[in-house]
Amino acid sequence: MSGGRPLTVLKDVNLSVDPQGFVAIVGPSGSGKTTLLGLLAGLDRPSAGRVELDGEDLGPLNEDQRARLRSEKVGFVFQTFQLIPTLTALENVLVPVELRPGGVGDGGAEAEERARDLLARVGLAERTHHYPVQLSGGEQQRVALARAFANQPKILFADEPTGNLDTETGKAVADLLVALNTETETTLVLVTHDQELAARAHRIVRLAGGTVVP
Repeated sequence: MSGGRPLTVLKDVNLSVDPQGFVAIVGPSGSGKTTLLGLLAGLDRPSAGRVELDGEDLGPLNEDQRARLRSEKVGFVFQTFQLIPTLTALENVLVPVELRPGGVGDGGAEAEERARDLLARVGLAERTHHYPVQLSGGEQQRVALARAFANQPKILFADEPTGNLDTETGKAVADLLVALNTETETTLVLVTHDQELAARAHRIVRLAGGTVVP
């Protein structure tokens, strides 16, 4: 709603993403990219239409059921990192594991080992006990990447993952995204203004005025 009037952000969008694929969503500001990503991830509900995630219709699910589905199948990377400032890099990576039903539980040692392995994979093996304020922007985004893969998601959504980074650091994060997509066979769907990153995708979806355009 805007000024008491309904606002149509997306319309006539028909989109299917192949398993293990890499899709880049591009378009001008205000075209509906972030809204589309939120709908696909089950963070938002559409006022009309249907969204399926890994074959499951999100429509009938309540908020708790959506949260459970996301914890089991979805990873998310934000432009602003969204790390918890009072937790170390290692603790931040473990958050999705702890939020799953049953938490870390008896698999605590295994979960921690995986978190350490992920941090090493993104080049932060020596920064596990550092807090976000002690890390650069690029390092924080790499922690966010490791966190997104903590639950071994089937699909990773990323909203402008290189948007707040300098060119060199952004390229390093992009390389990590592409490598993790290939190595873990995780489906990758991202919103980006970075044309070089978009060009590396298997498919580019262009939005304009809330509609997919050629």
